[in-house]
Amino acid sequence: MKKLTKLVTHDGSFHPDDIFAAATLLIMLENRGENFKIIRTRDIEIKKSGDYVFDVGRIYSEDLNRFDHHQKGGAGEREGIPYSSFGLIWKKFGKEISGSKEVADVIERKLVMPVDANDNGIDLYKSNFSNIFPYTLQDVFSIFSPTALEDVEKDKQFLKVLVWAKEILKREIKRASDQIEITKIIKGYYKKSEDKRLIVIDKPKVSRFEIWDALQDFEEPLFVVYGDKDDWSVVSMRKSKSSFGNRKDFPVSWGGYSYEDLQKITGVKDAVFCHRALFLAVAKSKEGAIKLAELALLG
Repeated sequence: MKKLTKLVTHDGSFHPDDIFAAATLLIMLENRGENFKIIRTRDIEIKKSGDYVFDVGRIYSEDLNRFDHHQKGGAGEREGIPYSSFGLIWKKFGKEISGSKEVADVIERKLVMPVDANDNGIDLYKSNFSNIFPYTLQDVFSIFSPTALEDVEKDKQFLKVLVWAKEILKREIKRASDQIEITKIIKGYYKKSEDKRLIVIDKPKVSRFEIWDALQDFEEPLFVVYGDKDDWSVVSMRKSKSSFGNRKDFPVSWGGYSYEDLQKITGVKDAVFCHRALFLAVAKSKEGAIKLAELALLG
């Protein structure tokens, strides 16, 4: 019989940091082929016997696999964001479960640091409205917490949301890994393009979000043509990664029109659609999409 590895955290309420900390350890131990058990408790003796103890215990020691941040002085920070249990565990094991430091670093900035910031009471954004706020991971996970009118065990709810967290983390790792390769491909098209304002991507069939991620740091691109078979699009580059604004809009006269109407306006016979926000246009052929892009550059 293999040794049963004990993962110990606190009982009661749960938050994204301890949920994702547990998810990280579970993925790692599953990859290693180890048997494990999650124990949620405040019992001091049980905590002492844990192989991994996180978000409880008032101790941070990588050597001892103790990952708490509630003790006086905390457990360190990076870029002004203190570590939570998730960040501390990711710091030690992120590279192992991600397959590379490059992927682990992407997850660190996209998922780990925002979770750590939230758990330590640091706002990453300001709302433009007084009574409307983003629906965050904290909101998603909190709906699993029983209300005062429910007779539901919190440990069972913790295990339910843990399944979600594992899948989210696995998908983020997969997407980050693929995005690194896709970025190399897209940058290859950028380098080969004679007119850096207009980039044409033949293969693979990328998404506009992958395009934005790959090319955002280059100043020249204004429009990117991409697609496959009879589905080709032109997307305007964003002003920044955190903004919906376009570096250059499609002509105002195109906005909201489709098929025959758009074809008459543009003269492009297979034009299909132009978004009314003027950031996306579609044609049935690559040639049609390129023509739309060229017209937009002149507009």
